[in-house]
Amino acid sequence: MDPRLNPFAPGAGTMPPELSGRQDLLNRYDIFLERLWSSLSAQSMIVTGLRGVGKTVLLTRFGQLAEERDWVVVETELAAKAPFAPLMARLSRKALLGIDAPKRWKAKALRAAGALRSFTYTFADGSSISVGGVGMLEGTADSGELSEDLTDLILELGYAAQERRRGILFLFDEVQFIDKGSYEAVILAFHKAAQKNLPITMVAAGLPQLPKLSGEAKSYSERLFTFPEIGFLSLSAAQAAIEIPLRKHGVSIDSDALALALDFTGRYPYFLQEVASAAWDLADDEIDLETMQQACDEVRAKLDASFFRVRVARATELELAYMRTMAEIGNGPYRSGDVATKLGYGSSQELGPVRAKLIDKGLIYVPDHGQVEFTVPQFADHLRRTTRFTPRS
Repeated sequence: MDPRLNPFAPGAGTMPPELSGRQDLLNRYDIFLERLWSSLSAQSMIVTGLRGVGKTVLLTRFGQLAEERDWVVVETELAAKAPFAPLMARLSRKALLGIDAPKRWKAKALRAAGALRSFTYTFADGSSISVGGVGMLEGTADSGELSEDLTDLILELGYAAQERRRGILFLFDEVQFIDKGSYEAVILAFHKAAQKNLPITMVAAGLPQLPKLSGEAKSYSERLFTFPEIGFLSLSAAQAAIEIPLRKHGVSIDSDALALALDFTGRYPYFLQEVASAAWDLADDEIDLETMQQACDEVRAKLDASFFRVRVARATELELAYMRTMAEIGNGPYRSGDVATKLGYGSSQELGPVRAKLIDKGLIYVPDHGQVEFTVPQFADHLRRTTRFTPRS
């Protein structure tokens, strides 16, 4: 079939043609926005899940729904070890300018601009970004304590939004990369805004360890946020993700071919898009079992050569040995002690720095105390097929 008409979207964070299996979460989000706008208590969301399950896609849809309500949306993807305060200054400036043009600012927007000027001067190496020509607001967002000053800034932005009858939504992706001090400051700032029923909030997404990290940052975080975890699609949702886009183009898929696609992908959203896209390009009209088998073979080779290979390339020799040992044990999650023993070490503590580096690189995560797991599915199978297990002699 014509690849120019291929409806499937296997790219990173790209919106699939059919966002199936997530409607309940979208409904909850819609209620959350409505309650927040009506000055009613509402818990924000931090969506968690493995890579490729659609977290970024959901954040994109959340932003679209907010913009349809005339909210100002600012979004970012966090990076490991990147300074957080200057990033918040830039996002806050964008949010403030999104509320209204500086020439139409009223009193509370002018205060927010002054607070932002103070915040940027304090947390950006003495430099300050321009905010409508407004000077610093002395005594606000200028203490040098991030949690206090970020709270001041978020509150002033919230008052400015309220004054203009707008809402502000901050969207943070890959939030597991934020440092603990900055995370504490963010939670405190938006907690204070929620207490004052201001139309300003954050929604975030990241790897599955986030509920634990949030609890460690602030004990009340579980009351401020819900932590919906998204993963593999249900059988019906996975079928819909393939069948509905095909049906819209007048293309059919036989039941055996569909069953193979679901089995090969494990109903993992990213893999579903890859397989369906490959099958489309290979088929003449109907997608049959033979075509789907070819598609699965192509996708396996593609994933080995790119998706998985890139992750392997980021690991040092010892880090790769650690992950290969995990794979040798079977399917996770894995006990850190078992990995150390099988690799030939006396205790998991000896491999603590290796484990920490792999977590920093986003290759593994900690689902529970003393456990590790891969951040992408089928990685263990890839390692078993393409690398050798060599325990320490």
